[in-house]
Amino acid sequence: MDAAERAVTVLADPTRARILALIARSASGRMRVGELADELGLRQPTVSYHMRTLRDEGVVERHPDGRRAWYSLAPDQVDRVATLLAVPPAAPDRDPDLERVVGDLAVRFRGILSIETVRENVHEAAALLTRGGTASLLASRVAAFATSRLDALSRASRPTPEVPEVLFVCVENAGRSQLAAGILRQLAGDRVRVRTAGSAPRGEVRANIVTALDEIGVPLAGEFPKPLTDDAVRAADVVVTMGCGDACPVYPGRRYLDWDLDDPAGLPLAEVRGIRDDIAERVRALLDELVPVAAFTEGSSHDS
Repeated sequence: MDAAERAVTVLADPTRARILALIARSASGRMRVGELADELGLRQPTVSYHMRTLRDEGVVERHPDGRRAWYSLAPDQVDRVATLLAVPPAAPDRDPDLERVVGDLAVRFRGILSIETVRENVHEAAALLTRGGTASLLASRVAAFATSRLDALSRASRPTPEVPEVLFVCVENAGRSQLAAGILRQLAGDRVRVRTAGSAPRGEVRANIVTALDEIGVPLAGEFPKPLTDDAVRAADVVVTMGCGDACPVYPGRRYLDWDLDDPAGLPLAEVRGIRDDIAERVRALLDELVPVAAFTEGSSHDS
């Protein structure tokens, strides 16, 4: 039996599968043996035995903390575990941040609709979507629904500007570039065209990226990892790279930015939030350069 087959056999044990699922779904991405024993209704020595097996196979890592120890998934095993166990995206450990949705949409519609109109539509969208009970991916669905309604309100009075294009590139097109693209689309609307690509794209966008965007009301909108092509670079006015080195071809007349950001692969949701918020600040600054405030306020306002 080779290493891959042995690892599958280790994960096939139902108790170990439940242990890994609990760790994967925890807010901090780590748990102690005592916590796991309580959740599983098992004795601590039994859980410790399973943890030793998982650690020997390199599936989990042990982090001493005084007389206790925390266990987390090994970074290179996070996606494998999620695939084998069909672990769903991590559930947010907080209520949807509707005021952040309001703030982001106020940026998108500034000079066109008042913040009061934006807030009213966001909260009305939330009420409509939860009328039959709690909805999944609530914040991003509220944002998408409210955006659609606000677009309909503002479409008649919005001028048709010359639209700049931004290409976000990272290695797998499953983390940093998707965070940046989602946030820019949300803030800019149709004032900026947004594309993403990866120098070595993976199969799907990482689950923790979907969750990190959803909890601030940014829908992934069916995006998936795509390979980097010359055509995508040629079409862009601004190319933003994040950790992909020299993989991106350089053409004259394009602006190139390199953002030094941690790779969210294998990180717990709490750390991914920090990367997300760092990217959001950079995206806001870039948007202000691409579409100055004056461009948002040209022409008559539909709502003041």
